[in-house]
This record gives sequence, C-alpha cells and structure tokens, in this order.
Amino acid sequence: MMTDDNAMLKRLHELRSEHRDLDTVIKRLVHHPLNQLQLQRLKKRKLQLKDEISWIETRLIPDNIA
Repeated sequence: MMTDDNAMLKRLHELRSEHRDLDTVIKRLVHHPLNQLQLQRLKKRKLQLKDEISWIETRLIPDNIA
C-alpha cells in the first residue's frame, strides 16, 4: 500500500506541475486571438488534469466522516 501511495503522490506532483505550466501558457495565449483552437485544447487538458488531481487526492486523503 505504501508504494501505491508513493506512486500516487509522485503522479499528483507531476499533474500539479503540468497544471501550473498550462495555466502560464493559457494566460499568454489569451491575448493572441489567432490561437483560439490551441487555447481551447489547453483549457480542456487543464480540466482533465484537475479531475485527475481531485481523483488522486480523494484516494490519498482518508474519509474521516463516519
């Protein structure tokens, strides 16, 4: 179980890093109307990352509500 948690923590770190990077790129592209398709794709990927981050976090953080 510990190695699973470690692997999930590593993946979580990678996803958060990519999410931050995409945020930076998206902020730059917002000012360039010619890149709307690329901007839409990046935003979609960012949402996918957010979903996966949330999924991992719910598995790593124990549910204390009993």
